[in-house]
Amino acid sequence: MIKSMTGFGKSVIQLSTKKITVELKSLNSKSLDVNARIPSQYREKELQMRSTIANTLVRGKVDFSLYVEITGEETSSQVNEAVVNQYIKQLKNIVNGEEIELLKMAVRMPDALKTERSDIDEEEYQAINQALKEALVEISTFRSEEGKALEKDFLLRINNISSLLDQVKQLDPERMVQVRERLEKAVADIRENVDQNRFEQELIYYLEKFDITEEKVRLSNHLDYFLSTLKSDDSNGRKLGFISQEIGREINTIGSKANYAPMQKLVVQMKDELEKIKEQVLNVL
Repeated sequence: MIKSMTGFGKSVIQLSTKKITVELKSLNSKSLDVNARIPSQYREKELQMRSTIANTLVRGKVDFSLYVEITGEETSSQVNEAVVNQYIKQLKNIVNGEEIELLKMAVRMPDALKTERSDIDEEEYQAINQALKEALVEISTFRSEEGKALEKDFLLRINNISSLLDQVKQLDPERMVQVRERLEKAVADIRENVDQNRFEQELIYYLEKFDITEEKVRLSNHLDYFLSTLKSDDSNGRKLGFISQEIGREINTIGSKANYAPMQKLVVQMKDELEKIKEQVLNVL
C-alpha cells in the first residue's frame, strides 16, 4: 500500500494554564526536511521532537509548528519597575505630561518588560509529546488516504499503457510486412547486381534491427512489476520511480525502432501516460 508525502495533522491539548497546539504539514521531497517553528523555551526538546517526527514520516518537507497559549494567571513576562520608573523620571525632565501618558511611553522602552526563562516541567513536555503523537496519527491517516487516490490513478495509467501495448502487438506483423516491402523497394534498382544470398542476409539483418519482440516482453514485465510493487506492504516511491524509468526506456526503444506511423502514434500515447505517472510518483513516500 502506497502513501503520499502530502498531508496535514493538528492536535490541541488544554492544560490548567496553557493551551498547546501542534500542527504538521508535509509536501514531497527527496529526503526528510523538517522546518520547526517552536517557542525558544522549548528548544531543549527540539531534537527529541524531530526524532519522533522522523521515525513516523520518514520522507517529505515537513513544517512543524508548536504554539503555546497561556490561558491562566501564569505569565512569563513581568514589568521591570525599576527601569520603568527611571524612564518616567527622565521623561519628566524632557517634557511636561500626565503620569499616565509618561507611563505609556515608558513601557514601550527597551527592557521595560523582563522575561524569566523557566524550565519545562515533565508534565508539560508529556502533554506536548502527546499532542505531537496525535498530530502524527492524523497526518499519517491523511497520507494514507492520499495514497489511495494515487494508487487509483497509477492503476488507470498502467492499464492504459498495457492496452496500448496490446495494440502495438497487434500492429507489429503488419508493420514488419511494411518494413520489408520498403527495404525491398529501396534496393529494387540495384538488385540485379547484388548476390541473392547476400541480399537475403542483409535483409534479415535490417529486419532484426527493427524487431521489437524483446522490448514488448520487457515492457510487459515492467508493467507487471510496477503493479506488484503497488500492492506491497511498504510504500516505496523511489522503487516506483526506478521502474517508471525502465518503462520509459522500453517505450522509447519501441518508438525508435517502429518506423511505422500507426505504431508511433501509440508510442506517443504511452509516453503521455508515463509522464503522468512520473509526476505522481514524486509524491509517493
